[in-house]
Amino acid sequence: MDCFSGFDLYFPMGLEHILDPNGYDHILFVVALAVMYQLKEWKRVLILVTAFTIGHSITLALSALNIYTIDQEIAEFWIPITILVTALINVFFSLRDKELKQSHTFSYLLALLFGFIHGMGFSYLFRAMSAKEACLTGPLLYFNLGIEAGQLVIVGVVLILTFVLVNWIKLPHRIWKLVISAIIAVLAVMLMLG
Repeated sequence: MDCFSGFDLYFPMGLEHILDPNGYDHILFVVALAVMYQLKEWKRVLILVTAFTIGHSITLALSALNIYTIDQEIAEFWIPITILVTALINVFFSLRDKELKQSHTFSYLLALLFGFIHGMGFSYLFRAMSAKEACLTGPLLYFNLGIEAGQLVIVGVVLILTFVLVNWIKLPHRIWKLVISAIIAVLAVMLMLG
């Protein structure tokens, strides 16, 4: 079997996984990452979400190969914690009127780490979907490309909305970051309790 077959199956699956409104935890996390930046900083956001995807990809690969797995309930509990921590970091930096981007390495490493956790949440379903595959190279690659494409759609929407609000409507970026991050923090707590 060709190791690079299955693009038409796994790419849309990854795209749907990240954009599915029923799984809005991933959307919240990506919005929390992107809201701290403006359109002119798109390269930094791209690196940030790619770090998240790399972490997600590594976890999926380890799980699909039965090298490392974690109880599904534990993973599902940790995902809202990553969202809450990201939102609270945003609030902290916004209240202090400091830029989170001053600490790029920290942000990238945190996104990578949180990518591992988010990957754990989906690893069981991915293992079940890909169990019949003789080679996982293509499915993993295409699924994660779908995730990356979906994240870029979310980032694009957030950056364009931020541009309109900050540059045209003249809403201070600091206020926008605080409001969105606070809303995300509340939703993350609701996910943890629900």
